[in-house]
Amino acid sequence: MAQTVIDSSAGMVAATVLAEGLEHPWALAILPDGRFLVTERSGQLLVVKDGRSFAVDGVPNVVDRDQGGLLDVALAPDFESSGRIYLTFAEPAEDAGLQRGAGTAVMAARLVLEEGAGRLEDQNVIFRMNNFNNSTRHFGSRLAVAKDGTLFVTLGDRGDMDRAQDPQDLAGGVVRIAADGSVPADNPQVEGWRPEFWSIGHRNQQGATLRPSDGALFTVEHGAQGGDEVNLVQAGRNYGWPVITYGRDYSGLAIGKGTEAEGMEQPLHYWDPSISPSGLDFYEGELFPAWQGDLLSGGLSGQVLVRLDVEGDTIVGEERLFEQQLGRVRDVRVGPDGAIYLLTDDSNGKLLRLAPEGK
Repeated sequence: MAQTVIDSSAGMVAATVLAEGLEHPWALAILPDGRFLVTERSGQLLVVKDGRSFAVDGVPNVVDRDQGGLLDVALAPDFESSGRIYLTFAEPAEDAGLQRGAGTAVMAARLVLEEGAGRLEDQNVIFRMNNFNNSTRHFGSRLAVAKDGTLFVTLGDRGDMDRAQDPQDLAGGVVRIAADGSVPADNPQVEGWRPEFWSIGHRNQQGATLRPSDGALFTVEHGAQGGDEVNLVQAGRNYGWPVITYGRDYSGLAIGKGTEAEGMEQPLHYWDPSISPSGLDFYEGELFPAWQGDLLSGGLSGQVLVRLDVEGDTIVGEERLFEQQLGRVRDVRVGPDGAIYLLTDDSNGKLLRLAPEGK
């Protein structure tokens, strides 16, 4: 199998190709038996093992245009007994009973796998954003599933920045829902906000993960030029977009009021120039003890895996790994074996395993 080897703060690290020929893969989940679930933006859900794959039947219809399509996948905490998984996707208006456009939605379903085949059963759309529009940008759409079964769902501003400050518009926010799509009673319930909201003021969050030690939610967010962010996303907080940002418009003009405003949160870290951060996970494992408790983020335009050195609620350093060597890193997942698994976003996308050389 093809390998790329680099030197790092944890010694020599090898990236081994496990599968290729994936069509713009977007998200990765690791099944208890060691197989991989991979979404392809065009609308395929694949089961991948030993370089071979098969498609799962019963996935939702998707709007496969620009940034839309089949997006994230996550397992329920009780997956081994229930088979329950969650998918996020760009839902066409007609499937939502609406007149136009598309919006981010979440489907729950039961995954049934047989020898060389799979299907989804008991499919149910448990959540959809309000105010679908015709934009094909900024669906957001990462999932983070808490131990209690609640789901955090990131929603992009859908290409209309002012929506992120509208407390009755779910675009540009993080929502927290129960496993059946209902609103948990302990959501922040800020006056004037829709009850699904956990936070508002986001542009387009494409990575989300929960810290294993305390369940705190961390996200990475695409800004405009020079405005990519890492945030510790807390209940009832406003993260500022587009009022405050460290980025500038693609025209070079300023956005909003600057970098600070009362009542709006600061990022833990930002990138200038942008790297277009993507999948996000905390490292917990034995293969890279020096990286224990650190964040790992992919980078699309940066074509990089970034390790963020985390101390408490502070990011104190950054290490760039495999820069310009693997392609556009779309998703990052730490496996139960302590290895790091990546997806690359390409018409010939790859699934890779990162481990110390020789392991």
